[in-house]
Amino acid sequence: MTTETHDISPKHGVPDWLWYVGVPVVGVVLYLLYGQLIPFSEWVTSLFPVARDSHTGEAIAFFFYDVPKVLLLLTGIVFVIGVLRSWFSPEKTRAILAGRHELWGYPMAAFLGVLTPFCSCSSVPLFIGFVSAGIPLGVTFSFLIAGPMVGPVGLGLLYGLVGWKVATIYLVFGFSIATVAGFVLGKMHLEKYLQDWVRELNAGPVGELAEERLRFVDRLKIGLEQVREIVGKVWIWVLVGIGIGAAIHGYVPEAMMLKIMGGEAWWSVPAAVVVGVPMYTNAAGVIPIVEALLGKGAALGTTLAFMMSVIALSLPEMVILKQVLTYRLIAIFIAVVSLGILATGFLFNFLL
Repeated sequence: MTTETHDISPKHGVPDWLWYVGVPVVGVVLYLLYGQLIPFSEWVTSLFPVARDSHTGEAIAFFFYDVPKVLLLLTGIVFVIGVLRSWFSPEKTRAILAGRHELWGYPMAAFLGVLTPFCSCSSVPLFIGFVSAGIPLGVTFSFLIAGPMVGPVGLGLLYGLVGWKVATIYLVFGFSIATVAGFVLGKMHLEKYLQDWVRELNAGPVGELAEERLRFVDRLKIGLEQVREIVGKVWIWVLVGIGIGAAIHGYVPEAMMLKIMGGEAWWSVPAAVVVGVPMYTNAAGVIPIVEALLGKGAALGTTLAFMMSVIALSLPEMVILKQVLTYRLIAIFIAVVSLGILATGFLFNFLL
């Protein structure tokens, strides 16, 4: 294992100073590009012979905003975590989070997710980085669930829509679902259902030797190698997943959803989850739909269950996650989170 660490040594004669200058410059450029995504998506959409406010226009704008956003996030996050990983081998990371420390890892990861203003697909890059760094799988799932479900943007909009009491209950339940679901998934020891290349990455040569012998420029090169390896494997599925999400985003069947969620039948909550899972939008995008549904008589618990399923169990997210998780692990993840969402929907309908 240790004999492979020399692969990160200079191969093309690039001087060290160029790495130290080039990496910050690239970081600034990526940051500036990230800030121009909305104007870029609007400009690209204007090149198509469609009305901007049409279903097709919405889908195109969504696609050309979300694809570069997720790819930029994936590149930046994987690079940073790759550099950090040069100090912390998977074994050392797991040791830090083992036993009593790991117990605190679940709420800490969920809390980090609550503070992260990402939709489900945007949370995937961090999830991939955490998994590749050897952080326990259950802890990473707590983050993946909490991020889109109770992120600050959606929570703030929900406060304005339904008031602080309901929004606070939603926050507590979303946080609890993320923590408990992550804990349950962690105790099931599902690491064997990660894709082979992820397990091999965790068993890679970046470990004790790296911690002792690597220069900082070597750590930067490790980060770049991680970007090449991970982004190179998943970028096409980012396009596929967000392409599906963009098509769904542009053609949300609101009338059908109202018909399903407007009644008080017991099956309305699971039906809302089934309807929500194939869809994709971020928290800010789903709140107007939630407002319209509530305004037309949909039950609150049923509507919130729909909202949770849209932003925590979206089909595009699962398409991207397939490059990291096997189908069996994705199915277990969906089942555990769905149970938590169903419990929240039934409870809200019962109490309110």
